[in-house]
Amino acid sequence: MVLKIEQDHSRFRQIVRGRIKKELRRYITRGEVMGRQGRKLISIPLPSIDLPHFRYGDNSGGVGQGDGETGSPVDGGSGSGRAGDSPGAHVLEVEVSLEELAEMLGEELELPRIQPRGTETLASDRNRYRSTRRVGPESLRHFKRTYRRALRRQIASGTYDPRRPIIIPVKEDRVYRSWNVTREPRSNAVILYMMDVSGSMGDEQKEIVRIEAFWIDTWLRSQYKNIERRYIVHDAAAREVDEETFYHLKESGGTKISSAYELCRRLMADHYPAEDWNIYPFHFSDGDNWGGGDTETCVTMLREAILPSVNQFSYGQVESPYGSGQFLKDLDQNFADTPELVTSHIDGKSGIPDSIRTFLGKGR
Repeated sequence: MVLKIEQDHSRFRQIVRGRIKKELRRYITRGEVMGRQGRKLISIPLPSIDLPHFRYGDNSGGVGQGDGETGSPVDGGSGSGRAGDSPGAHVLEVEVSLEELAEMLGEELELPRIQPRGTETLASDRNRYRSTRRVGPESLRHFKRTYRRALRRQIASGTYDPRRPIIIPVKEDRVYRSWNVTREPRSNAVILYMMDVSGSMGDEQKEIVRIEAFWIDTWLRSQYKNIERRYIVHDAAAREVDEETFYHLKESGGTKISSAYELCRRLMADHYPAEDWNIYPFHFSDGDNWGGGDTETCVTMLREAILPSVNQFSYGQVESPYGSGQFLKDLDQNFADTPELVTSHIDGKSGIPDSIRTFLGKGR
């Protein structure tokens, strides 16, 4: 029987989950949610939710029974008093697992499950304790089966006394858990994040990239057991950095996008063979690119070296007052009939949910 308090807690969790789902689009565009994440849980701030309850105390002062007319004040107060200096609303920190968050994201944005590629050639050894043996370490002794063998032996030998049911296993009674090594298929995935950090990409644009990357991570982690992330920044030159540097680096200067694509290509060739890995490059920029034919170099590199090896290449163009936005037009023109390349225009934080749906809605 489920205790009443467990029923109440379950109902409360349903209310909370419904509240989060209802306002999920608002949470998607807020960066402070990411600051509350742990390894497997994330803390989401919600307005305080009060469950109905009885309140004991003085009940005088209202029209509960007897004389009274419609509109009579319940508490009889005058309404006078000094203004307070504290907020009236309270915030409730609710912990939600990343799995639940990914599920809600998928439902809200109607994201299909991803169909991995290259999983047949990947397998890992896994020990499963499905059998027993007569020898082994005491830490693996199977107490229930050992007890049964000792009980059967004592009954068969006539030494079992129901009035004093003492069971003493001997060495021959002991049974130990044993394992079988099984080969299990597994899906490996890598996300290759690339971002333009030239002077035209300001803090607002980088914050948009950081928020969108968090939700991309959340969804892809729900689809794959093993996932890696690599980070590339570029202006006129590209280099690999760690996650902290990726989101907080301040650079200036021009932009040469092909430098990032060349580094991405080398990482894929050296570490992530297409037959073994599900590869997801994401590139974020404001659309400016250096002249001198660099866009043509990028198109050639994508078509010949990158797109044949990836599940999907995603380009997100972040709106910037300083960027021309031309690179998005060039990609759309050259890869209009290429499903492996998906582009998105991100018009501020409000455009993040639609951009995520564009990138992840193909199920690739």
